[in-house]
Amino acid sequence: MTPDERDGPGTAGAATDEELLARAGRDASAFEPLVRRHSGALHGYFARRAPGAADDLLAEAWLQAYATRHGFDAARGPVRAWLFGVARNVLSAHWRRTERQRPGRPGDGREDPWEAVDARLDAAAVAPRLRALLTELPDVERELLQLVAWEQLTPGEAAAVVGIPAGTARSRLHRARNRLRADAPLKLTGDLA
Repeated sequence: MTPDERDGPGTAGAATDEELLARAGRDASAFEPLVRRHSGALHGYFARRAPGAADDLLAEAWLQAYATRHGFDAARGPVRAWLFGVARNVLSAHWRRTERQRPGRPGDGREDPWEAVDARLDAAAVAPRLRALLTELPDVERELLQLVAWEQLTPGEAAAVVGIPAGTARSRLHRARNRLRADAPLKLTGDLA
């Protein structure tokens, strides 16, 4: 067993994501630890947005990530953020293929990505209003909020995913959270607060 198989990201002795991606240009087997490290998070990203297609989208994302691994630019952010950017592009292509325009919007015929959130909240009273409030947010603000709350990316990593400066992302996150706090007839907890 190699150190990469034993150790998770950030563990002493394990290669960093950036080192693995650089080696994957010469040695395809160096890409495997990245798949092991990040598949759970990426699958969760897809499962919350397109539950019925999550497995296929995950496979497509890994194919795209491997095919475009030479295009990774460490100056734009860490490998994890780059992978979520690839996942976002795969999801967008999926929505275009299925002729649906905006993921996660209630009433547009999509699968509801809020089922897991509903289970944690007082769904009977809060979920419908929260969904409506999220629908009213600009797309980028909603995506940033979801990346930070659901995928637990930092605001800087989320910024890299959506392709905006980190300061702009923090400002938009602050604005989105304030809108939810001001308009929501609920007490926001943890992830969204």
